[in-house]
Amino acid sequence: MDKAIYRSPALTGAFWMVLAGVVYAAANVLIQQLTMKMGFASSSVAFWQYGIAFLFAIPYLWRTGLKVMRTAYPGQHIVRVALSALGVQAWVFGLQSVPISQAIALVMTSPFFIIVGAKLFLGERVGPSRWIATAVGFSGALLILQPWSASFTWAALLPVLSALLWGGTSLITKKLTAHERPESITVWLLMLLTPINALVAVGGGFAVPMGDAIWIMLALGLMTVLAQYFLTLAYSSADAAYVQPFDDLKLPLNVLGGWLVFGFAPDALFWVGGLMILGASLSIMMIERRRER
Repeated sequence: MDKAIYRSPALTGAFWMVLAGVVYAAANVLIQQLTMKMGFASSSVAFWQYGIAFLFAIPYLWRTGLKVMRTAYPGQHIVRVALSALGVQAWVFGLQSVPISQAIALVMTSPFFIIVGAKLFLGERVGPSRWIATAVGFSGALLILQPWSASFTWAALLPVLSALLWGGTSLITKKLTAHERPESITVWLLMLLTPINALVAVGGGFAVPMGDAIWIMLALGLMTVLAQYFLTLAYSSADAAYVQPFDDLKLPLNVLGGWLVFGFAPDALFWVGGLMILGASLSIMMIERRRER
């Protein structure tokens, strides 16, 4: 019985997804420590984070070879990576001034942007149930943002911007997967992400980590690679529709990390908005699963 549970693909996938969430939460704490507490330039944090991650990914590139980058759609690859890089920059810049809990809840609005984008740019049919879920999700984001309050700042919109940009990345990825191999899409991302981040970092005042920042940056790069690897293991172990709900655990995990390390305690409206986003996200996943069947 115990062996059967241990070998269960569903439980294995859930385990890797939860572990990926834990590592991502720890990485977000390190980003906020570097930007908010140590004053390190956010654009440079993004460069070093993914530059170090790129070094850890070199064995994969060596194994696949650059020949997989041959494509008839280079423009789509470049736009996809550019949106991904800008999303990373917006995310790290947001963590410079926004509590982790608020940032992670707002970035979870990405699926709702994908639905709107799929309707506008891919011509997909969007039924009433998905529109309702999208409206509920965005309403939850408004409760978290509280733009009517005196404490609201425009920096709070940066996680929403990153959700929008990453939503655009997902739409282009969906389009590319119809005629490109997954290895090709991955290698294009790995090869272009660091140079684009470098250009942004130079424009924002390039900074080199010194002292304790060096070790924090190395840990951040390693965590980025590990989180991506754990996600890959999760999706390769079990059906995506099963493991995806476990990804939503990133909300309480990041709230816990922000509270333990920085003392960020969300208010009641945050939890109402967070539950609305979680509920809408799970509803959309269930709707998509029924459509696939």
